[in-house]
Amino acid sequence: MQDQLFEFLQREVDKPFYGWDFSYLDNRIVNAPLEWSYPSLLLYQLHGETPPQSLLDMGTGGGEFFSELRPFPPHTCATEGYAPNLPLARARLSPLGVEVLHFEKDEHLPFADAEFEMIINRHESYAPHEVHRILVPGGRFYTQQVGEQNDKELIRMLEAPLAPNDTPWNLEFATGQLQEAGFAIETAKECFPTTRIFDVGAIAYYFKVIPWEIPNFSIEQYFEPLARIHEHIQREGYVDVKSHRFLIVARKK
Repeated sequence: MQDQLFEFLQREVDKPFYGWDFSYLDNRIVNAPLEWSYPSLLLYQLHGETPPQSLLDMGTGGGEFFSELRPFPPHTCATEGYAPNLPLARARLSPLGVEVLHFEKDEHLPFADAEFEMIINRHESYAPHEVHRILVPGGRFYTQQVGEQNDKELIRMLEAPLAPNDTPWNLEFATGQLQEAGFAIETAKECFPTTRIFDVGAIAYYFKVIPWEIPNFSIEQYFEPLARIHEHIQREGYVDVKSHRFLIVARKK
């Protein structure tokens, strides 16, 4: 049985991953609803009575999420810092009129001052002063972020080292940064919903595709704790862990 489990887990980590598409984990890892809907918030702003005429999506991945928000304003751009995602994002977004640009540093984005009325950012890093620079006065920044407590329970279960937490990443810290950069905070929400995991292979695949959480993750190194989690799921049907999300809408004064 141990050999069978090992082979199963190894096949999971060998599965290819493209763009930012986690659909392979559908119905295997299920997240409890957040206290807000980020897509609904954006769609209301983009397709309401006074839609913006310029829009930027930061960290578009393969454009999977962003493409669902179409149609877009006349001037719409997206950024992506991971080079292998660029051809995927351009193939998906260019036909929709979106220019996809590569960047290397959050502090130096390839845009003019006051270029965008609306900037969105879903689970991507950002530099508050640079976002402020490229927004028009009165423009808004909409971001949903993954907080510092996300995956911590699962990482502990795997007996993996936790990354050093020199800088907090939560609602209070992020809103403070944005206010210091010259933003007025219009919406600020935070929640810690449950994530339910139904098979240990999903855990193996998950940590393979987000290598910054557990550097050098391998089945060989983490097989024993993975096997214990597998036994728990076999008994109980699932394992629950806590996730961490926060939402901010900030307006440039």
